[in-house]
Amino acid sequence: MTVFIDTNILVYAYDTDDPLKQKISQKILEDTIQNENGAISPQIIGEFFVIVTRKIKNPMRVKDVLGIIDILKTMRVVELDFQLTVDAIKLHQKYLISYWDGLVIATAKFGECAKILSEDLQHGQIIDGIRIENPYF
Repeated sequence: MTVFIDTNILVYAYDTDDPLKQKISQKILEDTIQNENGAISPQIIGEFFVIVTRKIKNPMRVKDVLGIIDILKTMRVVELDFQLTVDAIKLHQKYLISYWDGLVIATAKFGECAKILSEDLQHGQIIDGIRIENPYF
């Protein structure tokens, strides 16, 4: 079962402000990398980069983040395309969610993921056949 990893999971894995969420997130990353069942997208990597280099209390150095991204590329990377953008807009409209959340869902669906791990969406909700799980719930 392929699991799509949302940005907040990655951020918490490297943000020292919340040790409990950090520990949970690190375990998720370890498990999905080891089991080869994790998926991400360029959107997720880009958001992760911006947040950990600019928005967390102790920003990371770009060099260090590039090292992390090099490790993350061992996950399945679901590439974005024009149709996913259109699908995201339709999901935004249908479910009244942000465009960015719609893009996460559209990308996960295209990547044939069974679930999305995210703190941003409603825990337990199923959207277009994909289960949303908040691992901190």
